[in-house]
Amino acid sequence: MADLTTMLINPKNTIEIIKKYEFIFQKKFGQNFLIDSHVVDKIIRSAALTKEDCVLEIGPGIGSMTQYLAEVAGKVIAVEIDKNLIPILSETLKAYDNVTIIHEDILKVDMHKLACEYNSGKPIKVVANLPYYITTPIIMSLFEGQVPVSSITVMVQKEVADRMQAGPGTKDYGALSLAVQYYAEPEIVANVPPNCFMPRPKVGSAVIRLTRHVTCPVKVENEELLFRIIRASFNQRRKTLVNAVENTAGIGISKEEIKDILIDLGMSVTIRGEALTLEQFAELSNRISLRCKNMI
Repeated sequence: MADLTTMLINPKNTIEIIKKYEFIFQKKFGQNFLIDSHVVDKIIRSAALTKEDCVLEIGPGIGSMTQYLAEVAGKVIAVEIDKNLIPILSETLKAYDNVTIIHEDILKVDMHKLACEYNSGKPIKVVANLPYYITTPIIMSLFEGQVPVSSITVMVQKEVADRMQAGPGTKDYGALSLAVQYYAEPEIVANVPPNCFMPRPKVGSAVIRLTRHVTCPVKVENEELLFRIIRASFNQRRKTLVNAVENTAGIGISKEEIKDILIDLGMSVTIRGEALTLEQFAELSNRISLRCKNMI
């Protein structure tokens, strides 16, 4: 293992590595390297890592946080899209025989296969300073792809973290809130200012931990239908739920039938999607699914 005094997670060592390799930051990859050890400590503690854990790190950069992960976890799989960072990672992580570096686009990687290959199919933990421009696709790929994940502890844009944790009736509540909360319990564990990164981003950041539900908090007959209804409700936020759902292609149910279902569920026919909880969306989805089956 490396001497902790030589760890990269500070401005001086980061600058030295960048200069040595003449590395140029790529805007297209959303590269903002962490340079604050206190923030990394918070991430590591929040992820509750042990030597029994296999960690997937997305976008390791020059390996600053990877070094910390390698110190506390059993295995680390670091997936990096930028080919110019691979030789840097090979140097900064050479002291760790428990780290595997993969040069690939994470959205093209079979993450389920990775978990099977490196952790015998047992749940892995995801820890990352995510590229902000693809935060949502990455997280939803992990959930919807049935990747065995016990928790996801990631740095994201503060605004996105707020949306993931938001509840009904708030300005941040939307389709992302419901999708994340369907799969996991979200908790913002730290707010992170721009000066903790190199280069500094223009927005505030936050560390959020998503703890995967052991069992889904709601029972849904048709998961695809549930999320179609949710998306429709927030794509047309100003419309009533009745109008938003009626306009959803392929549902095949009339406005009057939707009203009947809402009344039966004790809801107003003028209610908007932003007022419904996940449980209420599940109930609505199940009632619509049942009606559609009865019509066949």
